[in-house]
Amino acid sequence: MDITQVLLAAQSHDGQLRTVAEENLKQFQQQNFPHFLQTLSVELSNDEKPPESRRLAGILLKNSLDAKESTRKEEFVLRWMNVDPAIKSQVKESLLITLGSPVFEARRSSSQVIAKVAAIEIPHQGWPELIVNLLTNMTKPDAPPCLKQATLDCLGYVCEEISPEDLEQDQVNAVLTAVVQGMNHVENNSDVRLAAVKALYNALDFAETNFQNELERNYIMKVVCETAMCKEADIRKAAFECLVSIASIYYDLLEPYMQTIFELTSNAARVDEEPVALQAVEFWSTICDEEIARQEESKESGVFSSSCHFHFIEKALPSLVPMLLETLMKQEEDQDQDDGIWNISMSGGTCLGLVAITVQDAIVPLVMPFIEGNITKPDWHSREAATFAFGSILEGPSVQKLTPLVHAGFDFLLNATKDQNNHVKDTTAWTLSRIFEFLHSPTSGFSVVTDANVPYVIQILLTSIKDSPNVSEKICGAVYFLAQGYEDAGSISSVLTPYLGEIISALLATADRSDSNNSRLCASAYETLNEIVRCSHISENLNMIVQLLQEILKRLNQTFEIQITSSDDKEKQSDLQALLCGVAQVILQKFSSCHEKSAILHFADQMMVLFLRVFSCNSSNVHEEAILAIGALAYATGPEFVKYMPEFHKYLEMGLQNFGAYQVCCVSVGVVGDICHALDDKVLPYCDGIMSALLKDLSSPELHRSVKPPILSCIGDIALTIGEHFEKYVPYTMPMLQGAAELCFRMDAPDDDSIEYQNELSRSIFEAYSGILQGFKNSKSELMVPYAGNIFQFVELVLKDNLLRNESVTKAGVAMVGDLADALGPNIKLLFKDSKFHSELLGQCCQSDDEQLRETASWVHGVITRVLLRQSSLSSCIAANLLSVN
Repeated sequence: MDITQVLLAAQSHDGQLRTVAEENLKQFQQQNFPHFLQTLSVELSNDEKPPESRRLAGILLKNSLDAKESTRKEEFVLRWMNVDPAIKSQVKESLLITLGSPVFEARRSSSQVIAKVAAIEIPHQGWPELIVNLLTNMTKPDAPPCLKQATLDCLGYVCEEISPEDLEQDQVNAVLTAVVQGMNHVENNSDVRLAAVKALYNALDFAETNFQNELERNYIMKVVCETAMCKEADIRKAAFECLVSIASIYYDLLEPYMQTIFELTSNAARVDEEPVALQAVEFWSTICDEEIARQEESKESGVFSSSCHFHFIEKALPSLVPMLLETLMKQEEDQDQDDGIWNISMSGGTCLGLVAITVQDAIVPLVMPFIEGNITKPDWHSREAATFAFGSILEGPSVQKLTPLVHAGFDFLLNATKDQNNHVKDTTAWTLSRIFEFLHSPTSGFSVVTDANVPYVIQILLTSIKDSPNVSEKICGAVYFLAQGYEDAGSISSVLTPYLGEIISALLATADRSDSNNSRLCASAYETLNEIVRCSHISENLNMIVQLLQEILKRLNQTFEIQITSSDDKEKQSDLQALLCGVAQVILQKFSSCHEKSAILHFADQMMVLFLRVFSCNSSNVHEEAILAIGALAYATGPEFVKYMPEFHKYLEMGLQNFGAYQVCCVSVGVVGDICHALDDKVLPYCDGIMSALLKDLSSPELHRSVKPPILSCIGDIALTIGEHFEKYVPYTMPMLQGAAELCFRMDAPDDDSIEYQNELSRSIFEAYSGILQGFKNSKSELMVPYAGNIFQFVELVLKDNLLRNESVTKAGVAMVGDLADALGPNIKLLFKDSKFHSELLGQCCQSDDEQLRETASWVHGVITRVLLRQSSLSSCIAANLLSVN
């Protein structure tokens, strides 16, 4: 085929021509993959070919080497590795040649494809000459700027694709040398300098050894700081991005450079173009993030080390806060209309909030003069900035420090919701929501809302919720946090009872507003409604909540009548159905917690019909909410739910097999637990389908790994529920559990994510074993005897690891040891007799600060003692009988 013409046809406006060309390319790839790669790489490297065909050739090459989905990615890696080495060499050579093309699109495509090949080969010690070839491009005396730019782009992409351990240190040194030289002011071409700065950004993770060397670190920092002052704004922005990354990766090494960096960031935040200024402020936000994380680690461990916390924010505070306050005055005229907007004012306020969390009380005296000096000025910019500053510092400082200030300004802020300027009203509503979030805690004895001012507070909120959509959304947030403060306050929450009817009506009206294209307003109204239900007293508000349920079901029914003429209409319908299912779920949970079963049973049939109709909508979001609502209904109705199972179990099994929308799969797993709890042994007729789906999930490489621990716990719930009837699943379940146990000790390098997952997996395996053992305890416990040794070995390996396991794993593991002894008794006496591990573990747990763990350990100790004594008594009895016979 003429590959050029096929590539052009694949981009044709003629649908028929495009379809034929796409099919030809697909067949070419499937029938002769090596030649497919070779042909595309030649097309990409040929400067005489049209830019359009070269661009698509690059895209196809890249997509043939990488995929987002892990299974396909592995297939692509193997497919490339199996290509003939001679053809691979030709493809690589064509790609490297293309870096020198005068056509920018071709150079960029080639850089990206080279990085994809490198991502496959370099971790396997392949393509060792790549870095050398790329560096040669940088050192050629006559190298054109376009070749240098493409080479630096390529180095950056390669560093982005591979891990630091994949390169030798001498290779890292050479890459950094080339990159830093490209950044240097002696390089006259701005495109080359920009590419070099971006390459450094991607290479910073590789530079740990270089940053530990003071001379090398000084040189890198000198060049980065000089580049942050160059005349081209895009290069300055990229240089500040490097400083942000350095702040995150190399915080411990920053102290000698902080004065210079403060001057650079301060100047940029005040006078530079906004994209540059944003990165300058982001540097300080990143320093805050680092220091907050270190403070939290010290608090958790109880050990404070000054060597790992340099208090950069505290030291810079007198100069940093004025700089940030200055940025608050740089609002945009229409920023109140777009919550997604990100400008220097928003960035400065966010950073100010992080500074408040970092230094706590120390920020208050530095910010209050600004607030007091601007809050009443005629210029709306001043009033809005002062309000924004006040709202930003409410998290961090102590309640004692903020109390007099909030009390003094609370009435002023309530009245400021009537300001003439929409920006001021918007920020005032947001600040009120922050006050209710952080300074409204009736259970702890402090609240800015009192019996005396609550009528006025409610009046202001219900008036302001009718304001412009952006203000209304923030007021929903304020009502949400106001209600949340009363959620666990017992009788104190009755303070809101006289106003619940008005609040519910206002929120329903807000959800119905037609003057807003912002779907967040509707979502905020319904989410706030959920919180109102949670904090309400059913004994005082039963009729009102029943009426609300009727209204929600009526609205849900009406969603099926919405005319769908576009994908946007379909999305709006799905979103609305999801929100309404969410409110129904919260109401069901509220009724369940208060044992108001009669109200639930009255509406159960209607609810189930509507929830099942929702499954006709092809949206994973609404399916997730519908399944959760059905789970709540099952929990609330108990054994009566069995009448819905013939119809619902089909949707449940579909949800369990929804690998694509793994969140739906995950909530479906959770609902299986609710159904087991509700139906008890009446769930038995549906267990074959459910267990089959769960076991398929466990063996599937496609399903997101986060779903697998809940599945294991769910299997334990099923086993506990159906008892001896679980026997037929044992031959399939136990190998799965043993495989999961082995996986716990084959995890990747112990980073935070893998440690957390390992703990989740271990805990869920313990819960599965516990459920199975308890289910068989009164009959057929002998089925588990062959597995007892492996189970005991697993629990010993996990619980001996004091460094990585968390407390939930310990609790589940200890409980499982008790279940093992309780269910199998004398059959496993030797396991306990020959092991000192369990006694040491139980001794440690009995000294724990956690009362629940101490109680569990005490119970387990008693069970094991009885097992050992029972066997000893039996042996003594047999011996006595033998003696008497003799």
